[in-house]
Amino acid sequence: MSYNKVEDTFFEAFDGIYTRLLITADDKDTLKQAAYDSTATPGAVIGRIEGGVEGFIDENKTPDNRIGAIAQYWFNSHDLKKFEIELSYRIRQDILVKPFTSVFNLTPNPKGFINMMKHVGNCGDGYQWEEKISDRNMINIPIAVPDFKIEHEIAYSEGIMGANFWYMCNEKKAVVEAGRIIIEAINDIEGVITPFGICSAASKVKTNYPWIGPTTNHPYCPSLKKRLVNESKVPDNVKYIPEIVVNGVNKESINKAIKIAIDSIVDREDIVKISAGNFNGELGNYNFKLLDILNTNKI
Repeated sequence: MSYNKVEDTFFEAFDGIYTRLLITADDKDTLKQAAYDSTATPGAVIGRIEGGVEGFIDENKTPDNRIGAIAQYWFNSHDLKKFEIELSYRIRQDILVKPFTSVFNLTPNPKGFINMMKHVGNCGDGYQWEEKISDRNMINIPIAVPDFKIEHEIAYSEGIMGANFWYMCNEKKAVVEAGRIIIEAINDIEGVITPFGICSAASKVKTNYPWIGPTTNHPYCPSLKKRLVNESKVPDNVKYIPEIVVNGVNKESINKAIKIAIDSIVDREDIVKISAGNFNGELGNYNFKLLDILNTNKI
């Protein structure tokens, strides 16, 4: 395997807080819908929660002996009150409303705990009660399709957000084909998610419209290459620059995910170059060099 296509550059990443939840349900369709709906909108850059599905597990590995989905929910601020409220929206609007779903804590190395009664348990309007499932303290919320259950305390911890790389393509089909291969490879790594999936809109910090938040990273827009003659950074023969963003519970999981992802597509002929998004080291707490990850980490 050759890394000649990989640019000698780095990506920035930053601290975030997250919770890792186990969602269970009676059937696969409901489980997938609850997991994907609750993690569907990547919103950390606009002060909301973002999430992703880490994977699915069999019924013999869950507290209530039902099939389960592991999902992560991230916030790039340490405002725990805001995090608690944003998390509750995802649980209430995307999981609780799905038939026969339950939520359990699955966060490793907790830094603290969130009591779920105030913003979720009280959906029972005072009629909720507590019970035990496999020695876990659960809140039972009576609803019209009985009933939604959630663990009374959900742990949160600290991890790393915003790891990324770009795979620059010369063919349209490579965007989705290679992207799907990348996502599938990353799904084999425990503790990481890809909140944007295949992301078509790399962004920058300095913007002409600050009330929007991050805007397009214009030097890397292929459609602007001729217009930005002296400013464009789009390489020759590159027509598409999709991005993969990774959040992970620690540096080790980030390194493994980036390596296995790049290894999975680096030898494709329709991949011209692999690079990463950074802001000259001015944004993130961490700088990860792509070539260091590829040459020193073993999967």
